[in-house]
Amino acid sequence: MNEREEYPSLHGISDREAEELCHKLRRRVVQVVSKTGGHLASNLGAVELTVALHRVYDTGRDRLVFDVGHQCYIHKILTGRNGRMETLRTFGGVAGFPKPGESVHDASIAGHASTAVSTALGMAKARTLTEQDYKVVALLGDGSLTGGLAYEGLSMAGESGEPLVVILNDNGMSIDASMGGVAHHLAQQRLKPQYLRGKRLYQKIMGATPPGRVLHDGIHKVKEGVKASLLPGSMFENMGFQYMGPVDGHDVAGLTRLLTYAAAQDHPVLLHVKTVKGKGYPPAERNPDAFHGTGPFRIKDGAPVKEGSGESFSARFGRELCALAEEDPRICALTAAMTGGTGLTDFAARFPDRFFDVGIAEGHAVTMTAGMAKQGLVPVFAVYSTFFQRSYDMLLHDVAIDRLHCVFCVDRAGLVGDDGETHHGLFDLSYLKTVPGMTVYTPASLEELSAMLRQAVYHTEGPVAVRYPRGGENGWSGSSTGQPADVLRQGTDLTMVTLGTMTGPVLAVADRLAEEGISAEVVKLNRPIPLPGETVLASLRKTGRLLAVQECVEMGSPGQDILAAAALAGLTLRGAALCSCGTGFVPHGTVAQLRQLCGLDEDSIFAKAMEVTRGGSEETAGRPAH
Repeated sequence: MNEREEYPSLHGISDREAEELCHKLRRRVVQVVSKTGGHLASNLGAVELTVALHRVYDTGRDRLVFDVGHQCYIHKILTGRNGRMETLRTFGGVAGFPKPGESVHDASIAGHASTAVSTALGMAKARTLTEQDYKVVALLGDGSLTGGLAYEGLSMAGESGEPLVVILNDNGMSIDASMGGVAHHLAQQRLKPQYLRGKRLYQKIMGATPPGRVLHDGIHKVKEGVKASLLPGSMFENMGFQYMGPVDGHDVAGLTRLLTYAAAQDHPVLLHVKTVKGKGYPPAERNPDAFHGTGPFRIKDGAPVKEGSGESFSARFGRELCALAEEDPRICALTAAMTGGTGLTDFAARFPDRFFDVGIAEGHAVTMTAGMAKQGLVPVFAVYSTFFQRSYDMLLHDVAIDRLHCVFCVDRAGLVGDDGETHHGLFDLSYLKTVPGMTVYTPASLEELSAMLRQAVYHTEGPVAVRYPRGGENGWSGSSTGQPADVLRQGTDLTMVTLGTMTGPVLAVADRLAEEGISAEVVKLNRPIPLPGETVLASLRKTGRLLAVQECVEMGSPGQDILAAAALAGLTLRGAALCSCGTGFVPHGTVAQLRQLCGLDEDSIFAKAMEVTRGGSEETAGRPAH
């Protein structure tokens, strides 16, 4: 087998060839992800389904919309990218999620959950209004049904009457109670071609005359009552979908026949398929959660190639929150389908009555914290920065207006690396500062995380966030004074303001500047929101120059706030620059590569500091803007 063989079209292959291809693709995905890391279990579970989709649809013209995109690797292999899969999730290589800029076969960007049906409906409406000819299919996992947006899309898609197919990839969640023997038999009968053809003919005949329509309505009511009690698809049929399933998601021949039928319909169809995460690779089948997002591993036994070194911020947060919960029965923890990722596994085991995994429903989680806080609890919602964005309205309306004491632990803040644009946590500082009464802490070390979490829980009023990055410390392991800002190093020529884990690189740059005869004062923002303006302005009055180093977007950043504060205070600076992640989106790659791309590596910060002190220009740095 040629591992890098490309597959231009699957429309003419036989069922046997399709089955053989699935075996090849499964081996190929395991081989690639074992080297690059990535989302393995979800992709292995969707092999037959993806092959069947490509036998029926032309994704260069038809629109295949992925939800989240965790299961898109097979699709990428089948659309001209097999030869580049060794570059998966590496800088300049194949992205780990669907990306229209990468291929015409990627219908839309994906990275957040529950969006596929809404996007697909928009595409179907565009097809109708522009009188074009293409098919639309949305593929979403059962986990996406824990997000309310999925139901908003399903409700309107079913009511719209637009021809489109929604595939529910059910790989673990039971939509209704498990079916018994009779229900299973009825479900299978409803999928047979002769039943589907007969149903369409019956509807046509009965709808032709008034008596037929009356008789049809009576029979339909009785039938619906039986279906509602026995079959799992009544909810979707009530929305307006023709429901098909549940079916074996690993029967590529059967899936191809059903998709061919579904694609030919002139109304919304929902195909419910049952799959197994990690299918075909025993370590992933035994432990699909561990192989959802994995680093490089040994194929023979699934063991990781290398373990992470040192404690992570997520792990320290989880440990510290457990300690606080031992002291205080009011403390509860919430997460949005990220128990392990946010470090809450031990909390969930030790305090099950005070732990709540809300599913992929960040907005609901924030409003739930509001209700808990209103009644005297101390809710702590641990959430990735990129997903926290989805709950902005709830922060304003449900939390901030009443100044409720809700604690938000914002994990994966800053550059996260190989997941790319959809997952970098670069916007939280900009939008959180617009929430009235919000306080934000930015620990630079593990010890500071422990101290700031306790400060957020017990010594801060109103809504409060603690923001920290993926991974561990970055060259600095000190602790703060507990003040909003600390001057870590005195200087007279340049004020370098930073926060979080950029502290280590900035102190290293200050040492290099000293060797050049430049005295840099380093101010670390422990609490950038609200901005500790007096500490920063006092330093600027002494040095007259500013270099703000911040791992976030430039728009609305602390650096911009400092420049505005200086202008309002009547300060005229002799030089100023902002080192940030720019004004656009940052691609995927290692964090080190992306910091270099953005001008946030030590050499780039040093070069910018030299320009500010010797050139006296006012400018910004932060390269990505695409």
